[in-house]
Amino acid sequence: MIRIFTDLAANLPPELAQQRDIALLHLTYTVDGVEADPAAPFDAIAFYEAMRRGADVKTSMPSPGDVRELFVPLLEQGDDIICICLSGGISGTYGMLCMVRDELEREYPGRAVRIIDAKGASLGEGQHALEAAELRDQGKTVDEICAHVYRQIERMNQYFVVDNLKYIRKTGRLWGGAVLAGQLLQIKPILFGDGEGHIVMRDKVRGKKRAVERLAELYAQKRTDPAEPVSIAQADCPADALHLQHLLRQAGQTGPITIVGYEPVTGSHVGPGTLALFFYGNERSKVL
Repeated sequence: MIRIFTDLAANLPPELAQQRDIALLHLTYTVDGVEADPAAPFDAIAFYEAMRRGADVKTSMPSPGDVRELFVPLLEQGDDIICICLSGGISGTYGMLCMVRDELEREYPGRAVRIIDAKGASLGEGQHALEAAELRDQGKTVDEICAHVYRQIERMNQYFVVDNLKYIRKTGRLWGGAVLAGQLLQIKPILFGDGEGHIVMRDKVRGKKRAVERLAELYAQKRTDPAEPVSIAQADCPADALHLQHLLRQAGQTGPITIVGYEPVTGSHVGPGTLALFFYGNERSKVL
């Protein structure tokens, strides 16, 4: 049997992950030094309001030991593993998983352990896990599933607008030193995930309304098939997400549109007010 893993940064609702038989690697976080209870419901409004008030949020990836505890029993019973993880351009999770993979492949030479760098986060990562699970259920092999996911990663366009760059700057996730836009009155930076999974500046526009419109324009420019799925993630700005959904329909999008709230780990890095758009289209590294 093939087991599909991803991490919590993939932003898959737990009930959907369970329904599709996708296992989740836990990422943890603290708020002002207090570790959050992973079993407690996530109160997004309270979390983002605390961030606005200046709460100090820190995140951490799984330990190698935690990963081994999940993977080893599956390998011992003869399963293969495909794990699609948060971009190596913004997290050390991919590197850690590759280290564990190398150990396990030596210990279990007859089994496959594939670690795939999604070069993205939120549903820019989660969509790949969903498709991997669908292909597994269709009876595809490990190699066939991985080949499909790698092709889709190169097509996944990821754009987002943040209210303030201070959150993403604080965690060192912003590539190329773009620091000024978020400090100027009403200037909203449009960021995107480049071909290596780094977060870089794409545009600067005035006002949130114009920024949301710009996301829809980028979709219209870069999408290749209007029937392919689109995802939206929002960090305590649900009205912006609904407005973007409306603009995407006006731009000709006919496929499913999924809207999720940012989970706390990636949400803490982008900050409250962030709106993100994920869709398949022209090569992600090609800027139009």
